[in-house]
Amino acid sequence: MTIGLFVAIVAALAPLTGVIAPGGWVAGVIAFAALLLGVGYAARRLRVPGLAVTLIEIALWVAVVTVVYLRDTAILGFIPSFESFGETPVIVQVAANEILLGVSPLEPTRSVTFIVVTALGALTIALDHVVLTARMPLLAAVALVAVWLIPSIAVPSDDSVISFVFLAASILYLIRAETRTREAPSPAGARAGAGVTAMAASIGAAAIALTVLTTPTLPPATAGSGTGLGVASIDATLELGKDLRQPADMEVLRVHTNAPSTPYLRAATLSSFDGEVWKPDRYRSVDLEQSAPFGPMNVDDDVRITQYRTTIEIDKLASARLPVPYPAVSIEGLGGFWRAVAANRTVVTAQSTTQGQNYVVVSHLPRPTREQIRAADATMANTDSDVFGLPGDMPPIIGETAIEVTAEAGNDYDRLIALQSWFRGPSFSYSLFSPVQAGFDGTGADAVAEFLDVREGYCVHFASSFALMARTLGMPSRIVIGFLPGTMTNDVVDGERVASVSTSMLHAWPEVHFEGIGWVPFEPTKSLGVPTSFLPETSAVPDDGGEDISGPAPSASPNPTGSAAPLDDQDGPEAGGAGPGSAPVDPAPYLMALAIALVAGVIPGAAGRVRFEVLRGRARAGDVSAAWRLVQDVAIDLGISVPGAESPRAFGARLVRRHGAPADAVGRLVAAVEYANYARTAPDSSDAGMDAVIVRRGLLAAAPAHVRRGALLLPRSLVVRPGSAIAQRPGLPSVAPAATR
Repeated sequence: MTIGLFVAIVAALAPLTGVIAPGGWVAGVIAFAALLLGVGYAARRLRVPGLAVTLIEIALWVAVVTVVYLRDTAILGFIPSFESFGETPVIVQVAANEILLGVSPLEPTRSVTFIVVTALGALTIALDHVVLTARMPLLAAVALVAVWLIPSIAVPSDDSVISFVFLAASILYLIRAETRTREAPSPAGARAGAGVTAMAASIGAAAIALTVLTTPTLPPATAGSGTGLGVASIDATLELGKDLRQPADMEVLRVHTNAPSTPYLRAATLSSFDGEVWKPDRYRSVDLEQSAPFGPMNVDDDVRITQYRTTIEIDKLASARLPVPYPAVSIEGLGGFWRAVAANRTVVTAQSTTQGQNYVVVSHLPRPTREQIRAADATMANTDSDVFGLPGDMPPIIGETAIEVTAEAGNDYDRLIALQSWFRGPSFSYSLFSPVQAGFDGTGADAVAEFLDVREGYCVHFASSFALMARTLGMPSRIVIGFLPGTMTNDVVDGERVASVSTSMLHAWPEVHFEGIGWVPFEPTKSLGVPTSFLPETSAVPDDGGEDISGPAPSASPNPTGSAAPLDDQDGPEAGGAGPGSAPVDPAPYLMALAIALVAGVIPGAAGRVRFEVLRGRARAGDVSAAWRLVQDVAIDLGISVPGAESPRAFGARLVRRHGAPADAVGRLVAAVEYANYARTAPDSSDAGMDAVIVRRGLLAAAPAHVRRGALLLPRSLVVRPGSAIAQRPGLPSVAPAATR
């Protein structure tokens, strides 16, 4: 049983490697589970009472977690101190922040693995008690399937079916192993069922902890609308090819602003690049409700900053990342619990959703002149993210092309403008399908190299190519995920025209950091948006509705793209195909989960029916013990006490007197059992099977309807044997015989 439980736990954890990047934590968790179960096995072999076994495992669990994660503050290195208990919430908070901002697979950091090891250790102890002490493997099976199911839905993979078959086989083995021990005496002092309620609560707590890990990776729940469509989501990665090619398109939000043009709306930034994928940034977040959550804009004193107000009304977007214009400084009107990420000025949540939100964002836009940005260096002195990193095996074409295109530029800004103009020039074409045909539908360095050769692709290829080429020139760059400005409608609110933003306007674009100015967006994607440019000092500045809050008197202004301009109608239909996560949520994982739940709900009742048919067949063949077991099983299923010390005659009399069993059939069956047990010659037992079926029907008919349904759908006799401690606890009120009612 211990071996079976260990194998089942390992099988249930397999999908978790899709949520957290595999590493040493996998072997550590497996070894920890083996250690806990091994100590429990040894203690039972020494005839230690069941409750004491669980307490020993809990003490070992605390000691191991303390040694691995809290050793510096522990007493003697393994006994947690008050300081250790104070450190635990800090680790949990750090993990929550990493989980909130991360996407699968999460990095196996100290804080994330702390939650995994702690939760799985608690789960192992709870399952050990339920299976080995309480002898209830079906309850453990429910917990194991739940642990397997959550990460499997969050991160579906081709291995999910294989891992579930492995899990199902291990659970069946575990149930079979427990069945073989039913006739064996329980460990000395162990009370089957002792602490089952507490252990069930422990299983739930551990499962919740695992759910916390996987929740950020789950697709948002779909919600119906008046048109019958669902809601969109924001994918904070660049794995966009499949999503971009979905034909469905729907409006997700509306926006109006006092800025000269509708801004781009950002949701996430991606700075780290390992040669294959760009990973979302994981910065520290703070409560959005606190004073100045984003902090001030750090720009040179002579750079003009203008304040704008943008109102956003979300209709069909369910996401944990809030679309906001850059650079946001405050947000009003949000419902729920939201957190501000100052490092990239984004807003995230772990408890709320963007669905149905109506809010106002105040942004402070730096507006340098062309001369100011040409004089600034594209660099970044202090950063917590890898905005300069390049893979060691990057194809040479990326750096060589960057040098070639920017050869005539004399400063960083002009180099970037040269790159932007080259991408948007006649050499490139926008296409959602050519990359797939050419075999480089990805974001890695090899895909970028292929894109630069074929020169056809979509926003992901343009943005990642621009960002990598900027890095080869020594400039800090990152990629932004969000929405294009949208399409203007005829609606006007508070004197401002309203723009409509749809799923097809999800987009990716690059940013480069300039000292004294901040992050500056560029638009290299052919035929989308408006390219970045700034006006010279000599240009007149129109009254654009904003409020200047710093810098010299207005004398220069960027063109509309400085605050993210809307698409021009002349861009044509290609403008409707950019960005991540535009597809409706894939219902397949939910349908799979529903199917598994339905199958799991049917299995106990089906197994009970199979057991009944087997026993009935043996009883009809003359097996009196099988006939009597039929009666004992239905009594257990109905919650009737079946003590081992009660004689068949006394038990049969109680069934007739208190639970409505037919007296004649019970009398004949009891006589047959006594004859089989005590007579020297073989009894005539040809009618025992029929009498057992009659008694079973009578007990079911006399029971209340809800109890009868429970007995048939969830038969306890599959896991509870006659005479066990659980079988001796009555769970059904007395039922008067039919003749006296």
